[in-house]
Amino acid sequence: MSSHLAPSHSAGHQLRSLVKPSGELELSLQSVPTPTPAPEEVVVRIEATPINPSDIGLLFGAADLSTAKAAGTADSPLVTMQIPERLMKGMAARVGQSLPVGNEGAGVVVAAGVSAGAQALLGKTVAVLGGAMYAQYRTIRADQCLVLPEGTTPAEGASCFVNPLTALGMVETMLREGHTALVHTAAASNLGQMLNKICLKDGIGLVNIVRRPEQAALLRGIGARYVCDASTPTFMADLTQALVDTGATIAFDATGGGKLAGQILTCMEAALNRTATEYSRYGSTTLKQVYIYGGLDTGPTEFVRNFGFAWSMGGWLLFPFLQRIGEPAAQVLRQRVAAELKTTFASSYSKEISLAEALHLDAIAVYGQRATGTKYLINPNKAISR
Repeated sequence: MSSHLAPSHSAGHQLRSLVKPSGELELSLQSVPTPTPAPEEVVVRIEATPINPSDIGLLFGAADLSTAKAAGTADSPLVTMQIPERLMKGMAARVGQSLPVGNEGAGVVVAAGVSAGAQALLGKTVAVLGGAMYAQYRTIRADQCLVLPEGTTPAEGASCFVNPLTALGMVETMLREGHTALVHTAAASNLGQMLNKICLKDGIGLVNIVRRPEQAALLRGIGARYVCDASTPTFMADLTQALVDTGATIAFDATGGGKLAGQILTCMEAALNRTATEYSRYGSTTLKQVYIYGGLDTGPTEFVRNFGFAWSMGGWLLFPFLQRIGEPAAQVLRQRVAAELKTTFASSYSKEISLAEALHLDAIAVYGQRATGTKYLINPNKAISR
């Protein structure tokens, strides 16, 4: 047994994001040494890692993407962007730190520490949730690796943590808080499609909110029953009727800013009032809950308080949720993901790119929109002949 690295694995490229005191954000590829694995660690050659909205938040910070400029070479690109002065205060903790990016990914274990657990993973295809995944090699504890089912490719397993566990976490939150159906916005995303499949399989009412007719058609094509298009004149009426039909009183909103969260609460109140047996000037006594879990709209959250007093609006994030429910419950969710990786939790990508291509301005212009249908997959070893 050996933990020595082959010469080809001893160093690799890693994507870094740096906020400078001048208000400039710099993206670069850096050659970094691969740490020799400790007894309980392995080295994973990363072959697939998705660009999730949460990754984009770290990648670009508060920078204005329209100011992006390219430098460097094709194989070693450098991108700079300007951060508006008014937003630099929020970036203070990042100034001067060159940060690695990428929450999750998958690849092949190419070296292992001397422990039995680490050695057992040699040659295995694994998925990893551990940060710094936009890199050719990642040294990480063996117990943080999820061995993928036989015949599963790194691309198929690359997104088996963030989106699947978020979708399952939403359903689990709904159940634990005493609701019976839920609402989801930006519902045509990879995450939204997973949530739809979960709810169909588990017999849970789901109201899907989208922003374009083609997104509504996509969801209906995979069996979604309740789809409301926010771009139509009848949106509020359609949403209220869907809430009457499902009884949904909890929502998960990916947009964050704008009026949508408030509109959901308004329609929940209207739906509850349709079946109310008596009038109350304080509104319905049923709690209406909206959790904001994303920031597709970075503007202020606006709402008109016309939904009584039994309501709550707050934030929801995956990792605090997993900590709150405890490791045994979290493991149950992970086991379901592994069992349904190629069905319920299958992800789709519009393009596979290399690390260098991730810093091309034309690619940034597409995946930086965080729009449905523009999800990119990075293969950090794409340019490496194997």
